[in-house]
Amino acid sequence: MRIDGRRLDQMRPVEITTGYLMTAEGSAVITVGNTRVLCAATIEDTVPQFLRGGGKGWVTAEYSMLPRATVTRTQREVSRGRASGRTHEIQRLIGRALRSIVDMALLGERTVIIDCDVIQADGGTRTAAITGGFVALSLALKPLLEYKALKSSPIREHVAAVSVGIIAGVPLLDLCYDEDSRADVDMNVVLAGSGRFVELQATAERQPFDDGQLARLLELAQVGITELIAIQKQALGA
Repeated sequence: MRIDGRRLDQMRPVEITTGYLMTAEGSAVITVGNTRVLCAATIEDTVPQFLRGGGKGWVTAEYSMLPRATVTRTQREVSRGRASGRTHEIQRLIGRALRSIVDMALLGERTVIIDCDVIQADGGTRTAAITGGFVALSLALKPLLEYKALKSSPIREHVAAVSVGIIAGVPLLDLCYDEDSRADVDMNVVLAGSGRFVELQATAERQPFDDGQLARLLELAQVGITELIAIQKQALGA
């Protein structure tokens, strides 16, 4: 029995609320169990130096955690003078995931910045940020399509992410913090709506795992991501 009574293949309750920020081009709050992440998209009519003049756009992300998103206060990274290695890693992951489903030529010379701020953390913050970040990105591009600033949508398909893991030899879907902290194997899976893989991050924290366990973890991840994409579509009115 899991700590919250879920089945082995059951997601925590997921909710995506759109339009949370009236000032952002696109915004959404995603809640996965007790994890809550605010995602906001900003569109700028410029691109990084290495892309200028090429007619292609860029999608990038920034990630942070509010000091009291955790049980004990976490010092703001701005007060340390630099972002941690963990933050850089997560930002790059979110950016890669979202770029994988965007046609940069159709986006044109624009940059979309996805800010992901963890309001409350209980495991799976990076995967929630990717799932919610896609919704914020989609909402931000919608007016450009409506006003013909974009001829067609640069978004090729949905993308979402989920955590899976193994505890005491048992594969589990969508780990909360208590489960994640004692997992033998911890894995984050990013999938496109077509079912193709965008990124896999798997680590044996205590015991190595075999190909049969890996196959089961991927099967669980596909179950979770199918559910997440359906929730994305509902949030976007698709």
